[in-house]
Amino acid sequence: MSVRMRSLIVMAEEGLGPAQQPGDADTWQRLSAYSYLSARERLEHVEIMRVFCSTLLTDLSVPDVLTRLENSEGAASGLDADQLTTRLEQLTAWGNLLRSSHTVAASSIREYQRSRSRYQLSKLGERIQRDVDDVLAGADAAREVSSELLALVERGLRELASLVHQPGGANPQEALERISTLFVQFVEFADSIRDFYAYLGQVLSRYDLDGGEYQGFKDLLLDYVEAITEEVSFRAPRIASALDVLWPELPGLLERIDAVAGGLSGITGGMPENRVQRSRGRELTDWEGLRGWFTDSDGQGSQVDQLRDATMRALQSLLANAKRMLRSASGEMSRRKDLLKLARWFDEAAPEDAHDIATAAFGMYSARHLGVPPDSDTAVPAYTSWWTGPVVEVPVALRERGSRAQRGRTSSVEDHAKQKQQLQQEARERAAARQAAADELRSAAGDFARVRLTSPALSLLLELLAGALGNAQLLRGGEDANGRGSDRGSGFGIEAARTADAELGIRLTVERVPDSSTVLHSVDGDLVLDELILSIEGLREAERGEAQAGVSAS
Repeated sequence: MSVRMRSLIVMAEEGLGPAQQPGDADTWQRLSAYSYLSARERLEHVEIMRVFCSTLLTDLSVPDVLTRLENSEGAASGLDADQLTTRLEQLTAWGNLLRSSHTVAASSIREYQRSRSRYQLSKLGERIQRDVDDVLAGADAAREVSSELLALVERGLRELASLVHQPGGANPQEALERISTLFVQFVEFADSIRDFYAYLGQVLSRYDLDGGEYQGFKDLLLDYVEAITEEVSFRAPRIASALDVLWPELPGLLERIDAVAGGLSGITGGMPENRVQRSRGRELTDWEGLRGWFTDSDGQGSQVDQLRDATMRALQSLLANAKRMLRSASGEMSRRKDLLKLARWFDEAAPEDAHDIATAAFGMYSARHLGVPPDSDTAVPAYTSWWTGPVVEVPVALRERGSRAQRGRTSSVEDHAKQKQQLQQEARERAAARQAAADELRSAAGDFARVRLTSPALSLLLELLAGALGNAQLLRGGEDANGRGSDRGSGFGIEAARTADAELGIRLTVERVPDSSTVLHSVDGDLVLDELILSIEGLREAERGEAQAGVSAS
């Protein structure tokens, strides 16, 4: 253990704070200002701080605060003057309030005693209470992402870059206005992103989502988050390029702005003990933070990259919830929501009701029951003693091993022979139907205009036609397969559009003939094929004819 750690422990045991250590004085004082939020009277402290936060540069005495609290309906409305004084003194010791130095004008000693201690709000106390009210007001709410501000940030950067590069440079006052507006928009967007993804992580960490909640969060991820990610991915490169153009001119621009509008830094220049928190955009570090949000400037990845990674993790969490819901049918579903509901019942129940709830929920009866039901025709009251009650036969497995499992022969394996026979019969019927359709097409070949095809024959013909067109060779510029000019017109032509089904023994050939058409009549309607001629023939006969044609040509 280090010497520093040991000294801190000793001071804590002796009731001393690290404020006695020079390096920890500021940190200890600032953290002590949060103490009123964890004290036992935290609700009263919060209401008192709200009274002071509702004023500006106003010091209040105990009667003033007491009057304002009496009009409220909170926990501090019942405090008397002595109790309120104790609370105010404690808040002053923590650093949330300051003693006022204003002179007290009193007409009597009693009035002076009641009004001599006046209090005003400290800067740290006001900042903490403001954050507390923000957390209490919307900590669990889903904050909308102001993605439309990205377009304004991009526009502001481009306008600022054009002002800087114009002859004579940018007007410092006009540049300051644009910088302040730009950073207000960017900070609002960045804060809304962080709040929304923190809420999203809190929701997706739950494993008790029901179907309705899961559907809502799925729509939230797939629609809202996708829109945010797309907007950021679209705007980020544009903002990064605008910053690259503006970056070399920033140091000089900020120096000219400070020379014209120094703000508090120029006023408090002679008081180095007073630190000034400048408005955003007045320091180069603010611009480095803006640039690091959209570009990887330190090798750790930009905030845009982290946003994509967070979106991917959210989708993975959503997928995990989907898998859990699919496993619910096998009994693996999380019972977290049910257990929380049961815990709330226990918390709100009286002692005698809690025993009944435990009995109904877990079956934790008294030891006399042993989990073995008595005979159905024998009713034994709960107050019956073991000594006088009837004897219940306890199975040997339960008595010796504590096992309630039913023992006996295992069930036989289910016979699936009938299902297999049925599937085979269905497959044979489908094959026979396709063969009949192929035979019908072969018989109707060359005479489609006068034949009405059945629905299976037309379906098979359309299947073959799709395959033939997919196998077709598309020639540009009216060239044939040998690269010579073709008289079939300009554009695309079909060459050797053909397909075959070896199992059915049928082949379809499609030829493109200008100013022609083929009409297929069927029970489902008529199909007109413009500039296409269909030819159907048996596969064996077609192959035999091609072989004979090849021998004659040779």
